[in-house]
Amino acid sequence: MKKIAVVEDDEYIGNMLTELLRGEGYDVVRAYSGSEALLLLDRARPDLVLLDLMLPGMSGEAVLDSAKKLCPVIIVSAKTDVGGKVKNLNAGASDYITKPFDPDELLARIRVQLRAGGKGGAISLGGIVLDPETYEVTAKGAPVRLTKTEFAILRAFMENPKKVFSKSAVLDYIENYVPDGEESSVSVHISNLRKKLEEASGESYIETVWGIGFRFAKEKANS
Repeated sequence: MKKIAVVEDDEYIGNMLTELLRGEGYDVVRAYSGSEALLLLDRARPDLVLLDLMLPGMSGEAVLDSAKKLCPVIIVSAKTDVGGKVKNLNAGASDYITKPFDPDELLARIRVQLRAGGKGGAISLGGIVLDPETYEVTAKGAPVRLTKTEFAILRAFMENPKKVFSKSAVLDYIENYVPDGEESSVSVHISNLRKKLEEASGESYIETVWGIGFRFAKEKANS
């Protein structure tokens, strides 16, 4: 049984997370402050941490510095500014989800991190979670079945969310994963990828930049 540490000072949210996780078969341990979290991590050795940032006493950022050395850390915070998200992800958080969150999306992100074995290999952006090790993708918590080429293209967009890819640039990026790709088929693959993501999530993730190429939708790249 995987053990998850919930570090959250809000008792209502903490109780909700505990009930949700135990309902999925996880063992749950809890801490209500930063200093308590450090003691809990040393004693309980969880497989994953759900970490609030606004904690009494020691900050969540300080807890992250220690927790990231032990296991994956998913920040669950009301802080929505992009700069703060980027800072904490660069500081070692495995993922970042904002409150209020969809329970199914949170569970999907937890599964991705636990499958990654703490290697931090999963990519999460704009509600999409992509796992390069298992070739699994979820959009807003819903599973998305992709071909190998579609998966490679989505990975290119998510790893370079501000980059506009021409058709040839897409092929150059994915050739390590799909060596037999053809430029003439890139638009078809992207069209199919866009449709599958929209059907799963109800939202558009692939943006066409007319006369240049394609990219991850600008508003999603910042969420």
